[in-house]
Amino acid sequence: MTPLLTTSYLPPVEYFAFLAQGETWLERCEHYHKQSFRSRCVILTSNGPEALSVPVVHRFNHEPVAETCIDYSMPWQRTHWRAIESAYGCSPYFLYYQDALRPFYERRYERLFDFNLQIVHALLKVLQLPSKVYLTEDFTPMEEGDLRALVQPRKQASSDYPFRLTEPYYQVFGHKFGFVPNLSVIDLLFNTGPSAKAYLLAAGQRFKTLTIS
Repeated sequence: MTPLLTTSYLPPVEYFAFLAQGETWLERCEHYHKQSFRSRCVILTSNGPEALSVPVVHRFNHEPVAETCIDYSMPWQRTHWRAIESAYGCSPYFLYYQDALRPFYERRYERLFDFNLQIVHALLKVLQLPSKVYLTEDFTPMEEGDLRALVQPRKQASSDYPFRLTEPYYQVFGHKFGFVPNLSVIDLLFNTGPSAKAYLLAAGQRFKTLTIS
C-alpha cells in the first residue's frame, strides 16, 4: 500500500524513509493539529535535542491544514536559521547543502502546507531520491495503524514505536549525547551527505516488511 503521511516541517528521518519507497500520498484535506510535526521539527544542538516550531495563525477551530497560515509577527525564520547554523555549521556537509534550505528562511510563504511541501521537494532533490508525491483530494478517516497518526511526536516517544531508526550515523554532538534517532532529516543530510540516500533507501525497504498494529 502506498504510504499516506501528513504534511511536516523539516520532516523526521523516518518520514523520508517512507518517501524513499518511491510513491507517497500527503494528506491535505485534514484539519490542522497542534503539537505535531506539521509545524515542528527536532534538531540536535550542543545542548541536546531542540524543537523548532513554525507559528501559525489560529483563525478558527477545525481549520483545514491546506488553509492554515504562517504567523510572521515574530522573526521565527531568523531564529530557526540561526539555530540550524549553530547546530550544523561544523557538520561535514553543511556548506554543501545550506543553499538548498536558506531561501525558505528568506522568503515568506503564506500557507504552512505550501511551505512544507516546497521544503520536501527541495530535500528530495538534494537527497537524489526519485520519489513521487501525490496530494489527497478528499479526507479518509484514520484507521488503526494509519501512518498519519504514527508519524508524530507522541507516537514517536512511545516504547513500541515501530519506525524508530536506531542504526547510528555520525552526528556532530554524538560524543556528548550518543546517537539520537529520528531527528529532522536535515540532521542526516548535513552529517552524512551523499550517504543519506542509501540510509533512507535501506530504511524504506525495512519499513515495507513491518506489520502496523
